[in-house]
Amino acid sequence: MNSKERVLTALRRTGIPDRVPLQFDLCRSLLEDFSRKYDIPLHYTASYYEDLTFRISANELRLAMGSDCVLVGGSLPAGYSHPITDDGCIINEFGMKMRQGPLYMEVIEEPLANVTSVEEVMEFPMPDPYAAGRMDDARKYVQMYKNDYFIIGDLELSMFEMAWHMVGLQKFMMDMALEEPYVPALLDRVKEFTIGIGKQLADLGVDGIWTGDDFGAQNGMMIAPEMWRKIFKPRFAELFSELKSANPDLLIMYHSDGAVAPILAELVEIGMDVFNPVQPNVPGHQPDELKARLGDKLSFWGAIDQQHLLPNGTPEEIETDVAEKIKALGPGGGYLCSPAHIIQSDTSMENVEAFIAAVKKHGLYG
Repeated sequence: MNSKERVLTALRRTGIPDRVPLQFDLCRSLLEDFSRKYDIPLHYTASYYEDLTFRISANELRLAMGSDCVLVGGSLPAGYSHPITDDGCIINEFGMKMRQGPLYMEVIEEPLANVTSVEEVMEFPMPDPYAAGRMDDARKYVQMYKNDYFIIGDLELSMFEMAWHMVGLQKFMMDMALEEPYVPALLDRVKEFTIGIGKQLADLGVDGIWTGDDFGAQNGMMIAPEMWRKIFKPRFAELFSELKSANPDLLIMYHSDGAVAPILAELVEIGMDVFNPVQPNVPGHQPDELKARLGDKLSFWGAIDQQHLLPNGTPEEIETDVAEKIKALGPGGGYLCSPAHIIQSDTSMENVEAFIAAVKKHGLYG
């Protein structure tokens, strides 16, 4: 099997692949370290939300390291560059003032921090998902790799996260609870931007689209499941339906960090095909229990701990964990092995390579 066949067989659960497929993302410093080791130049695709850049960049390098997947996404419009403030921050297309934090870009000023009305939301100048040049890199990589690799269109920050980054988390959470009228209006405007990006990716020929918003924390959901059902479930149902209308064979891949077990069955109900990142060590995410409960309806992507194991474990401990996750999630297919998030600079190159080697060693189907 080539990589495309391997991933499609696994995630569609149409048979047994030759081995469990592999995917991973690396932060900038690790990309640069491995670029020097492999002597492969890095190509960065600047995303419309900065931290997604590292999901959709350096495909040539990650393929050489063993990934079965290519990631593409919407980039900045042709000729556009971020304004840079006197204090070294950027202003992105959504009007967020951002600076580089210890790991991620951080929003330090929100463009709708004082929003109170639907009118303010409707007058806000949202970016154009169809801006010229936004799909140039995605189109190039789909054409290069569509026959040999599984191609994922990245559509994270689909609604909730983009909206609260525009308002501020505390205010947005309070205003959702108070049922402020501007909240659904803002979510719908973000949803329309997301649908615009997603349908273009589907038209280009990606195999799966990676939607998502983080609704989970370490010990439970950030909002009550009842609030999720009322506000977000119908909007995600519409998003999934719109994406499928562009390509009925598209796999809907959904990302939420944290403990979101209470809503997984309902995400399946509205069209989720693949759950990511199966964050380990949180309530309700025991791999064997998830496989038993939902493995006939859902495939899993992730499950390897990048918070503690990859930075601090020995190569032997990493191999043991990978073998255990494959044993739990791999039977019958239905598993794409990956760290639960971008591997950060606190992880050594040796441990990254130990993870990759362990998947290839223990992922073989006899």
